[in-house]
Amino acid sequence: MRVLLALFFLSFLVLGASAQTLKSGDSLSISVLQDPKLDRTVVIDPSGQIAFPLAGHIQARGLTPQAIENILKSKLKDNYKDDSLDVTVAVLSAPKDIPEEDLKPKIFITGEVLRPGSYVVRQPTTLMQAIALAGGIGPFAAKSKIQVRRRAPSGSETIFMFDYRAYEHGYDLEGNVRLRTGDVIMVPERGLFD
Repeated sequence: MRVLLALFFLSFLVLGASAQTLKSGDSLSISVLQDPKLDRTVVIDPSGQIAFPLAGHIQARGLTPQAIENILKSKLKDNYKDDSLDVTVAVLSAPKDIPEEDLKPKIFITGEVLRPGSYVVRQPTTLMQAIALAGGIGPFAAKSKIQVRRRAPSGSETIFMFDYRAYEHGYDLEGNVRLRTGDVIMVPERGLFD
């Protein structure tokens, strides 16, 4: 009887965890059994999206981890011979509902960087410094298409383009803009011919 009761509570916990809906700021651990090079941790950006190699940008906010797994399987299946693609999505952390945390000035870095997420900035920070905070550019990054998205209080959005390759060679030094609170840095995945 105790075993049945324990199994009942365990199944309830598993169902409750799988029914969790995702929100901006959640960190997800994604692993692909057939291709460990794709294993990574991603953060749902303020617009509710994640970026994943070979799958592109996926709207994740409001979905469950199981739904993300299904979307990734469908987007990745054409790249692999194995029909039973094994993708696992786990929630690592959810943002804390601490008003104090919301008051700290943050920037958001998403896409092909080694450690995407939100970063507290207490002093003037440039785009290159923010990329360094995130561990640098990832192996699948489109280095010439980096964007800084800045939303004005009126709701309009300004997009600054940055060419990391040009900056590496001493050009486009003006593109290394000083960031403001709330800026979103998007490092997209490179395309086939990038």
